[in-house]
Amino acid sequence: MVQTQPRMFRVVSLAFVTLAFLAGCAGSGTSPFVGAWGEPNDAKKPSLDLKSDGSATGTDGCNRLIGSWKEDGKTVSFSGFSSSRMACEGVDTWLSNAATARIQEDGKLAVFGQDGTQLGTLGSSK
Repeated sequence: MVQTQPRMFRVVSLAFVTLAFLAGCAGSGTSPFVGAWGEPNDAKKPSLDLKSDGSATGTDGCNRLIGSWKEDGKTVSFSGFSSSRMACEGVDTWLSNAATARIQEDGKLAVFGQDGTQLGTLGSSK
């Protein structure tokens, strides 16, 4: 019985170290797109939150947006965004038309429409 306790301690210790190592490796593959873009604390300005599960939420500065995204190399493709339909005078709702996006050299997220035209950019809030 005396030898069982040290052996059990080594097994548990090895399991703990292995799990800690694997958890560290899992975090290293995080997409650079995951996180908040724009100004999420200002509901009157466009923002987008890309989650690691592929869901996307945000606002175009007036309406709430919800959808999904998928990374393909250095580009993100968005599924069509669903949004509320409030009328907001003077608000440019360009973000609701997002089809793709990519991170520019300056660290901003450039957002493009279906035709490939750049609609706007969102700074990183990370």
